[in-house]
Amino acid sequence: MSTETSVPFLRVSPMNPVDAALLDTLLKEAPIGFAFLTPDLCFQRVNRTLAAIYGRSAQDCQGRTPSEVLCPSDAEEHKRALTAVLSGESVVYSDHHLIGGTPSQPDEERHWALSWFPARDSEGEISGVALIAVDISERHKAELALRRSEERYRALMQAGNQIVWAAARDGRVDEDCPEWRNLTGQTEEEYLAEGWLAAVHPDDRERTRLAWEDAIEDAAIFEADFRVRMRSGEYRHYRSRAVPLRRDGQVVEWVGTHVDVTATAEVRQRLTQQLEKAAMRTARLQKATADLAEALTVDQVVHVMAEIGNTAVGVYRTAVAQLNRERLRLQLLNADGIPDVPGAPPREMGLEDLSMMTLAVRESRTVVAESPEALREVMKDHADTVAYLEHTDERAWIALPMMSAGRPIGALRFSFREPREIAEEERAFLEALAGQCALALERATLYEREHSTAEALQKSLLPEELPEVRGIRLGKLYNPGTKYVQVGGDWYDAFRLTDGRVAGVLGDVMGKGLKAATGMSRVRNALRALAFSMPEPADVLTGLDNLFSATESNDQITTLIYFVLDPESGHGHIANAGHLPPLLIPQDGPPRLLETEPSTPLGIPVPREQHKFFVPPGNTIVLYSDGLVENRRRAAGAGLEELVTVASRAPAEVVGDPQNILKYLVERMLAGHEQDDDVTLLAVHVPAT
Repeated sequence: MSTETSVPFLRVSPMNPVDAALLDTLLKEAPIGFAFLTPDLCFQRVNRTLAAIYGRSAQDCQGRTPSEVLCPSDAEEHKRALTAVLSGESVVYSDHHLIGGTPSQPDEERHWALSWFPARDSEGEISGVALIAVDISERHKAELALRRSEERYRALMQAGNQIVWAAARDGRVDEDCPEWRNLTGQTEEEYLAEGWLAAVHPDDRERTRLAWEDAIEDAAIFEADFRVRMRSGEYRHYRSRAVPLRRDGQVVEWVGTHVDVTATAEVRQRLTQQLEKAAMRTARLQKATADLAEALTVDQVVHVMAEIGNTAVGVYRTAVAQLNRERLRLQLLNADGIPDVPGAPPREMGLEDLSMMTLAVRESRTVVAESPEALREVMKDHADTVAYLEHTDERAWIALPMMSAGRPIGALRFSFREPREIAEEERAFLEALAGQCALALERATLYEREHSTAEALQKSLLPEELPEVRGIRLGKLYNPGTKYVQVGGDWYDAFRLTDGRVAGVLGDVMGKGLKAATGMSRVRNALRALAFSMPEPADVLTGLDNLFSATESNDQITTLIYFVLDPESGHGHIANAGHLPPLLIPQDGPPRLLETEPSTPLGIPVPREQHKFFVPPGNTIVLYSDGLVENRRRAAGAGLEELVTVASRAPAEVVGDPQNILKYLVERMLAGHEQDDDVTLLAVHVPAT
């Protein structure tokens, strides 16, 4: 609204009846508020718009003063303005004065600008005061929004510990930055002469300057990390980022931020130390996996576990117990695992008995007692526990369930001679070790039972059940070759990772017999161990390459495809070591093979890569062995084309069920062909709802 003060005086002069009626109509219906007040500050004339602003009718205002119509604060503002006009001021404004709504929207809060100016008679004497009210709500909202935006921006910069700086189009610093100078101690003249580069560490300055000049020349985003000398003389780590501002396609200036990332650098150093420790734990776990893979009998597994506990964790005693076939009692497999003292658990325990091992099995969780007092608390001051503590030299304990296919098959019990705090990393290592021991113990038990048929042995090496994960459905199918009675090397696996994602793998160890089966078991065990410590596919394959080169023979060709998937989003990463490409079956649309860069089989030292993949809702991804697409009468290339064609003909109800789609694919792909190899499949389906 204009603030021009040279408004012509309103002179009152006689009007004919037509003009008077026209003026009356205009004033009454005008969208702006209007009033005329007499020198004694009474409303002589008020139009409907202004009356609505006041929250009254025009009749209520007639002949009354502002004090009788308005609230005290508004009345005082009117009185001040009227007095000023009657005292001789030509016009008085009161911008952004909040009063009320309009006739059409009386309840809507509006913002108005009021203007008062004198009305004079034909002799030039003041005969009253005219008031005009103009709605400026939208302008007020825009100004308020702009002010809030600026306040939030400043608060955001302060909260994020960011310093904003600017430079001319050629990179020359031509605008002061007091916040930066307060940190570095530069004067304004020094900052405008040399800019922020003058405070950069000499060893970082040339590199940073070249990066800044390259960004200016290319009109590209500038990013750099460097050390900055503080006012105190110490150096701190900063990250700088600047973007070019363009107008009409031309760079007009640069705007950037400096962020103190010293704490991040320190965190990075601590993270490096943690990674080194994690790498050591991984190496120990890999060695344990390799040792357990070589243990073919139960006694060998127990012996290996005792050695691993002593050398890797400093365990005093290691006890291994296994569930009997009825899964009702725990049988201690090594007599020296628990000392034979009063109150000690017996060699054979019913699951209803109270001990750390039975508790770990019953509740499928890790049980920790870091001191004798903690053990008494865990065991609820049981009389046997009190007696045991009086005679044993153990002072800390941890019991872990050994899980296979989601079910406990036994328990591990580690004890220490001193009270000991079990760190989270150590606990995770022992839980991974318990998983490997479970696999080894299960394999050794199966070996000792001397299964009479290859199919029974092969199936026993595969997960009996896949994990139940909210957000996805898993399916698996193993169809042994009919020609061979020997053990094969195909396998699949799926398990939940500690971060909530799901890992899945399907692999194939070439060959038949015990050599292929044990090779497959070692790779599968190693993969699980690696997945729990560094689950990303490229890292897992790299670790398997290292292990494979150290433990497997050159003629033991092994391929696999491994993925991790977020069940909530359907996004994941996948890596392929010489295996066939996965099949993606959409709910709507043609099936296709995922391009995963198959790379080379395990043991060949090449950089391993992983690729992003996405399973949209309603879609299914299928991993499979070469027995599905290749046989004596069908080459692999033709088999892959036929697989896509067969999948495209699958009914909708089959596509929506992972188990049914696997049965459908096997039946159609093997129809008319003699099966001369094992067929193994693993499917992941993301439901549409």
